[in-house]
Amino acid sequence: MITKAIIPVAGWGTRRLPITKIIEKSMLPVGNRPLVDYSVQELIKAGVKDIYMIISNVEPCQVKAFYQKNAALDQYLIDRGKEDRLQLAHTLPDDVKIHYIQQDPAGKYGTAIPIAMAVEEYNINEPVLVFMGDDFIWNPEGESASDSLIAAMQNDDESVILGVEVPRKQVEKYGVLSAEDGRLTGVVEKPSIDEAPSNLINVSKYIMSPELLQEIVRYTKENNFGPKDQEYVVTDPIDSYIKKGGVMRVAPVAGEYLDGGSVEGWLHANNVVCNYQK
Repeated sequence: MITKAIIPVAGWGTRRLPITKIIEKSMLPVGNRPLVDYSVQELIKAGVKDIYMIISNVEPCQVKAFYQKNAALDQYLIDRGKEDRLQLAHTLPDDVKIHYIQQDPAGKYGTAIPIAMAVEEYNINEPVLVFMGDDFIWNPEGESASDSLIAAMQNDDESVILGVEVPRKQVEKYGVLSAEDGRLTGVVEKPSIDEAPSNLINVSKYIMSPELLQEIVRYTKENNFGPKDQEYVVTDPIDSYIKKGGVMRVAPVAGEYLDGGSVEGWLHANNVVCNYQK
C-alpha cells in the first residue's frame, strides 16, 4: 500500500498574473475548494497518510493556512448553531500529516526540483504518488487517478505514469506518451498530429519507484542549468530511468482532466464542478 505522496505547489504562477500576485495558483478556487485540495482529498481516499508539499518560501503561505485548524472559526460555528459545517472547515483528517518543504522561487526551476527536495529532506525510499498542485482528474462517479495508478502497478520496483486520452487534434499542446505493451517508451513533447505516437497525454500524475526517485535526485545534482537555460524537467530523468531498464507502466484513466493553469482551463473546471454539484 502506498502511504506517501509528493505535491509541488511552489512558484509564482506567472501565467495567471495579476491574480497570482496575491493568491497562490494552487489556491485558486474551483467551486468551494482550492485547486490543490481536489488532489489532496483524492490521495487521502487512496490511503495516503503523509503528504510532502513543496511550498514557496514567501510568507504568509495560504496553502499552510488552509490545512491548519482554525479554532476561532470552529468556535464561531458552534456558538451560532452551525455545527453541521464543522466538517467542511476541517480539511485534513487527524491521521494525515502534511510535511512542508520551502523552495526558493529564485533558485533552480522545473518539475524535477521539488521532487528531489522532498526525497532528500525526508529520505524517501519507497514508492510514492506524485501529483502537481494546479490540476486534477474529475471523475466523481468512478475510479480516481490515484486508483488507476495503483491498479496498474505490479510490484514496488515499478513506476507508473497516468495517460489521459484527448482528441487527436489536441495532442500538439501536450507531452504525448509513447508506449509498447503497456510500458512507457518515451514522452514526445508537443508533436504534430501526424507524428504523435498516441493520443495519451502526460498530466504529471505518477507513482515513482525508489530507483526513479534517485534518478531524479542525480539529475538535479549533475546538471547546472541557469535561469535562462532549460528547466529541470522531470521527463528527462524518467527517460534516463527507462533507458537503464526501469519499468514505467502507463495507466489509462476515465474522467476529465481539469487544469487551472490558464484562465480558460480554470473557468472550464469551475463550470464542470459547479454543474455537477447542482
